[in-house]
Amino acid sequence: MHIVLEADFSSPRQWVAGRSWAYPGGGPVNPGDDKLDHLTPDPGHCRDGTFRATRRPDGLWDTGLLTTEGSEEGFTVRAGDMLSTRVRLPTENGAWPAVWTWRDGGQEIDVFEYHPDNPDLLELSNHVRGGHLYHRDPAVHPGGWIDLRVTFGASCVTWSLNGSRVYADHRGVGAGWYAHLIVNLSVCAGRYHPPPDPETTRMSYEVAHLVVERPGG
Repeated sequence: MHIVLEADFSSPRQWVAGRSWAYPGGGPVNPGDDKLDHLTPDPGHCRDGTFRATRRPDGLWDTGLLTTEGSEEGFTVRAGDMLSTRVRLPTENGAWPAVWTWRDGGQEIDVFEYHPDNPDLLELSNHVRGGHLYHRDPAVHPGGWIDLRVTFGASCVTWSLNGSRVYADHRGVGAGWYAHLIVNLSVCAGRYHPPPDPETTRMSYEVAHLVVERPGG
């Protein structure tokens, strides 16, 4: 394996801020997915690796999102690649952090999703071919640090948490799969998970590093 991406969230060549075609029209809002997000290109919401959300007067939240889609480098993850990341989970109800993939209306693999109202639970999903797991673990808790590793195998996607394999979906992504990366913090509107508490005005989670490795020399 060799490194093909070592994330530098401050780099506009690697990452585009505040826009994603995973949102209708590229954003800035996606209420149909039960989100209070208003995507912002403000670098203070994501460029230092801490992904933030701040409450707006109109009831929406300015939220940090970075994607490789549309960037100068245009990086895509491919079948066979392995992604490793270390994240600090948020503490506030309504926070919805995720690292995931997207291309042309689909190709979504969720490295993880998290909701603090389910404090010990990670959601791991292959939306390409249908694999899914709710994984409970005492290492998972609001404010906690976790290490995740996902291998995007053609016939099996595997997830590891803190060095131990926790899920192999035996479905995979197919040999020709590729997709862009998205790292973001969304805010729940309350349909599936509680919205933020009324007194909450800010929330965040941190991505300390993110690396993608690829087979071969």
